[in-house]
Parts: sequence; C-alpha cells; structure tokens
Amino acid sequence: MPKAKKPKYHAGTATIIGLPNAGKSTLLNAIVGEKLAIVTAKAQTTRTALNGVWTGENTQIVFVDTPGLHKSDTVINRRMMQAVRAALDAIDVIVFVVDATKPISEEINQAIDLVKKPGTPVILVLNKIDQIHEKAKLFGIIEQFQALHPFDAYVPVSAKKGDGIEELRKAIAAHLPVAEALYPDDHLTDVPSRFLAAEMIRERILILSRQEVPHSVAVLVDEWEDKPAVIRIAATIYVERAGQKSIIVGAGGAMIKQIGTAARVEMEKFFDKKIFLELFVKVKPDWRNQPEFLNELDWRRMVNDRDA
Repeated sequence: MPKAKKPKYHAGTATIIGLPNAGKSTLLNAIVGEKLAIVTAKAQTTRTALNGVWTGENTQIVFVDTPGLHKSDTVINRRMMQAVRAALDAIDVIVFVVDATKPISEEINQAIDLVKKPGTPVILVLNKIDQIHEKAKLFGIIEQFQALHPFDAYVPVSAKKGDGIEELRKAIAAHLPVAEALYPDDHLTDVPSRFLAAEMIRERILILSRQEVPHSVAVLVDEWEDKPAVIRIAATIYVERAGQKSIIVGAGGAMIKQIGTAARVEMEKFFDKKIFLELFVKVKPDWRNQPEFLNELDWRRMVNDRDA
C-alpha cells in the first residue's frame, strides 16, 4: 500500500486592518492564544503595527495588527496611518475586520478602497456576532458587503468569545503559499518584552483614567533587569499637561498605585515571573508632534538598540 503523502506546509503573512473599535486587537489575541495587543473600549488604543505568530500542524500565519483607520491630524496619527499602509505591502492575505453590529459607513467604503490591492486576497471578518441575536441578519449584512467588493471569503466571528476563530484560520491558510515556516514553532512575536510591558501599563491607564487623558499618554520602560527570581522594571508615564499628571498620580498617589498594581498583575501572568515595578510621571508638552520622542516609542528602535 503506497505511503500517504505528507500535507504540504503553508506559511505567510496576514495583515489585520479595520476602523477603530472593530475588534482587531481582540481578534489577534484570540487567534494566537495570548494577549499580545492591549484592548480597551477607547478608539486608537493600538498605535503601531504589532505581529503575532500562530503555528498549526501544517500552517504558520504571521499576523500584523494595525492601528484603526482614522484621520491624520498629528505627527503620531500620521505615523499610525503610515504603519497601516506599510503593513499592506508584500503580504499574502488582508484580513478586513468590521463591527457587524454597525451600519456600513463612508469610512467603511474608504477602507474598502484601501484593501483593493491587485492579487492580494481579502477576507472580510464580521466581528461581534455575539451581539447579533437574529443570526439570519448576517446573510443580509454579507450581501451588502458583497455589493461593495468581491471578498475572497466572509467569516463571521466573535473575537471576544472565540467563536469562528478556527474557521478564520482555515480561510486564511487556504490563501497562503506553499512555504516553510518563517519562525520556530514556539515563536509568538518579534515585539520586545519591554515594549509589551509598557503597553500593559498604558492599557491600565486607558481603562482607569478619565476621557481627557488617554490619547495624551505615552509609556517608556527606562530600566529592565531580568533576574532569575524577578524582573525589575522602571517606567515613565508621559503626559502633555500638568493637570493630566495630577489625574494619573491621583489623590495621595492612589491612582498611580492602582495603575501599577493592575499592570504588575498583568505582567506576572504574561511573563510568568514575579515583577517589581516602579512608575514615574513626567510632563512632556505636545509629545505627539515630536518625531524624536516618537522614535523612542517605536518598538523597532528597541529591537535595534537591543541587538546593537
């Protein structure tokens, strides 16, 4: 009896794009099975392209999570949109995520124009289906999108609950080239640990602070000492105005203590190690329009500095 042929291995890159709050970061986390991207209810939580790797039996998909599509009115916003456009170059699949509970808007139409790249398959992901109680409505929503663009696949999911994730992996794998794995089986991301730690701190700030603070906050890890029993981290939270610093610090330091405790718990779960965390707060006016400071926030710069 002839020996069964081993299935061919498929590997490639899939970029996740969509409007703010469509659930892109939640989707990335659900697919790779780890919390790589921070998630909040506030728009523009994701500021740069992050990658996450999922490896199956005969497939490896390198996902790139991108900032939500929006108007570029500051230097940081323009960089965010540049990150989106760069993530659409030299890839195998585009994963276009929409909030299935919201009607099709002009912003959606503009986003569809962006994904119309000749030769690149585009998969439409209808997210948040757990909020649609009459599932028959999904057929009507799919028909509306079919009229706008002939997507290569239509996959309803609930990134929050994990519904449809396996179907999405299969739909993406069907459009990947036959190729060897790009990373070892246990590889999760190229993003340095110090950047992930800074993002965990920023996530706690976005969740706990008032509306006027979130977009004015940046976090940089100044010191990272990985010892056998503990990781010692010192990080600075940057804001643009003194009033914002007062909010972050809180009465008697209560807010900064709450932020630090919550961030430390998240880090200990992710890094599986005891964390000693020190937080400082500094005012840096108009940092969102300062290219040199924005370079310091870029995780790719951290990788280059680490490897130098």
